[in-house]
Amino acid sequence: MIKFLDLQKINAQYSEELKQAASEVIDSGWYLLGERVDQFEKNLAEYIGSKHAIGVANGLDALRLILKAYIEMGIMQEGDEVIVPANTYIASILAITDNRLKPVLVEPDINTYNLDISLIEENITERTKAIMVVHLYGRVCWSEELDRIGKKYNLKIIEDNAQAIGAIYSHPNRAERKTQNVVRDRKTGSLGDAAGFSFYPGKNLGALGDGGAVTTDDDELAKVVRALANYGSGEKYVFDYQGLNSRVDEIQAAFLNIKLKYLDTENQRRREIAQYYLDNIINPDIILPNSDFSLSHVWHLFVIRTKHRDKFQKYLTENDIQTLIHYPTPPHKQNAYKNWSNLEFPITEEIHSEVLSLPISPILSDKELKKVVVFINKFTT
Repeated sequence: MIKFLDLQKINAQYSEELKQAASEVIDSGWYLLGERVDQFEKNLAEYIGSKHAIGVANGLDALRLILKAYIEMGIMQEGDEVIVPANTYIASILAITDNRLKPVLVEPDINTYNLDISLIEENITERTKAIMVVHLYGRVCWSEELDRIGKKYNLKIIEDNAQAIGAIYSHPNRAERKTQNVVRDRKTGSLGDAAGFSFYPGKNLGALGDGGAVTTDDDELAKVVRALANYGSGEKYVFDYQGLNSRVDEIQAAFLNIKLKYLDTENQRRREIAQYYLDNIINPDIILPNSDFSLSHVWHLFVIRTKHRDKFQKYLTENDIQTLIHYPTPPHKQNAYKNWSNLEFPITEEIHSEVLSLPISPILSDKELKKVVVFINKFTT
């Protein structure tokens, strides 16, 4: 069986380092808010190119805490609107509704699956306070137009960077970049006002359990997020906010410090696998992802589309190739948001009905990769 993602094999590459790190944490007697967390936050901030990184319990909490902090800072209040892609994992939206803010769902671009930036401005109202962009599947969702809209309407731009750590945004006009000192090459997580990260084990940078982080250049936001994540306390037994308990622990921080060193190498292998798929899958029933194939994609997922998804997935399973669907049901059709059931987002619904994720991970061998492509090209309807 070619697994969709073999976490055991991925972590086996670094098993000695991971075991040593675990042993050191155990022997230290210090398991929360210690040296390993401090070091990981510094390493992550340096890697991303942000001023601050705050370790939290998971990716959903990272987004929840950003919004909660903006409310505490008086920048947002209950009932304010946040523009968010209709085509996303539900966590992006849960973070908004959990803070009693109103998600305004906007269709994606069918060519990128990311938020269609050209539709943002028509959805802005006097209650709009933020745009949440999701770098879905590992592809950068950013543009100079997005930046312009944010500045024009004084909106916070929040990145859901759960799937795209290591992806790089480059200004499209290189001559302009050189002459005007506009936007240098920057990693996702440093593009907007704040960003949320997930270190769920299956992510490109995955812990051996849950973990997350917030990055920002805003000193005040960082201070409030850090306090909110620690019961609302910035000083022991002094509680300025009604906070949460959301902290990455020492052992996960130690693991993430190790795996961060190898992230760029692993992302590059993902790009090689994606390039092979793009060059060699020639089945006319398969719609391949559109990509300019720059550093702007880290291929957390390689997602194809087909009108015959169920039949195609069953065929691959019968030939020992594991695939997954990201995601079968869009948020506005979930029971959790049943009051949205009458809403129609045809592009989002088309995507969710057709997508299938092929095996892609840094430990996928060339032999396995070729087998996947052979069987895909043999598939007939």
